Amino acid sequence: MKTILLIEDDRALRENTEELLELSGYSMITAPNGKIGIQMAKEKLPDIIVCDIMMPEVDGYGVLKDLSSDESTKHIPFIFLSAKTEHKEIRRGMDLGADDYLTKPFEEEDLINAIESRLAKVELLGRMAKEGTLSPAVSEDQIRTLNELKNFFDDNGEPTSFPQGSTIYQEGTYSHKIYLILKGVVKCHTMDEDGKELITSLFRADDFLGFTSFIDNIPYQESATAIEDVELAGISKENLKQVLEKNHNISLELMELLTGNIKDIKQQLLQMAYSSVRKKTAQTLLQFAEIMNKKTEDPIKISRNDLASVAGIATESLIRTLSGFKKEGLIDIEGRNIRIKELKALQYIN
Repeated sequence: MKTILLIEDDRALRENTEELLELSGYSMITAPNGKIGIQMAKEKLPDIIVCDIMMPEVDGYGVLKDLSSDESTKHIPFIFLSAKTEHKEIRRGMDLGADDYLTKPFEEEDLINAIESRLAKVELLGRMAKEGTLSPAVSEDQIRTLNELKNFFDDNGEPTSFPQGSTIYQEGTYSHKIYLILKGVVKCHTMDEDGKELITSLFRADDFLGFTSFIDNIPYQESATAIEDVELAGISKENLKQVLEKNHNISLELMELLTGNIKDIKQQLLQMAYSSVRKKTAQTLLQFAEIMNKKTEDPIKISRNDLASVAGIATESLIRTLSGFKKEGLIDIEGRNIRIKELKALQYIN
């Protein structure tokens, strides 16, 4: 049985997460702050560490820095769990050596998948080392993880800025670059036979954008537009192809990431096909709030056409439904701004 050290100062979240992971078959050790967490890590030597960032005594960055400098703990996989969602904060954690970064509130499945993925990677590398198929020395400039690939984009990519509402690329044009979103939110969309815009996906900071084919120079199958002011870092497809050919582990992680994107799109299509108008509207509001990293009390500034396109309903139907939600006290509406007042009520609308 693998042992997880959970370092979290929020008692309710710590206890709930501990129970979740115990039910998933893990042995748990917990610590209420960074100082105790460092001590527990060195005494118990867990198989993996899940750590909050904003904590008393020592914050998460301090915990990672201390454990990374200790021979006995520096190889333990480390996952940040935090409400911080700014790109620079995520990148700071990755630069310090964290293996993954989950933002609160998180899905139970996402946490378990992150833990399983990191533990599987450690086991795989261990087997390769025993079999002699893993090189004992790895060059400093070698890219070994998806997070290091993002750092590569950040450090070497061509920076480009797009103001809100501008086109990043257009359906039918040929793709030459892959992008990492440094800031802002991007919608990908296409037109149906009746000329109606359909939003196929939404991307936010730290997401990749613009994948088509590495082999053929095929045109984009959809357009991409900035919902907010957007900053991108672009790498040529040929350059990225060379990186992936040299680092097979990254290719597998990237494949897993893209598979997850396909799964999300399938769920969105099922929602569009079978859900009621009220449920489609509620779920779309929640999706935009999540993608745009908005807290419940923060307004979402988004066009009604974009909301309707993602929900897969007529704009008129969406507007009527939003008016109904407002009368029920679920949301507030001021111009283009929508503020969610009753999060749980929206989650359970059928």
